Amino acid sequence: MKIYNFEDDPLAAVPNIDEQYMQEALKLAKRALAEDEIPIGAIVVANGKIIGKGYNLTEKLNDVTAHAEMQAFTAAANFLGGKYLKDCTLYVTIEPCVMCAGASYWTQISKIVYGAKEPKRGYSTIHDKILHPKTTVISGVLEEQCKELMTSFFKNKR
Repeated sequence: MKIYNFEDDPLAAVPNIDEQYMQEALKLAKRALAEDEIPIGAIVVANGKIIGKGYNLTEKLNDVTAHAEMQAFTAAANFLGGKYLKDCTLYVTIEPCVMCAGASYWTQISKIVYGAKEPKRGYSTIHDKILHPKTTVISGVLEEQCKELMTSFFKNKR
């Protein structure tokens, strides 16, 4: 007979993988903040490996499409050598806008994990059916940390 000790559960010590990857996206958001860009960071993960990274570069590149997600999608597609990100996950600190959600549709990304909602320009405020039908979404991962970066950025701008 085997006796289980649930007090010493080895999995209890393993941090949440979504939180670990969101920490990486937050590092990129902080880099954007340091460059006076809107502090949003994004990574694309495949098979437990980060294959694409990005943060907002709209001011630096003078390009309204240079969002963190777009940078991460491009880097991931280049890494994979193809345009589809079917078995990949996008981690982004703030809910994607309609443009980025539309781009995620075309990449056929499997999963999107984001930190905080974007109540003014997030895709779900306009059209929540814009994502690929096979894409799953998880929201609220490290929400307060992600939200605080945006709040403080815009507070300092006003």
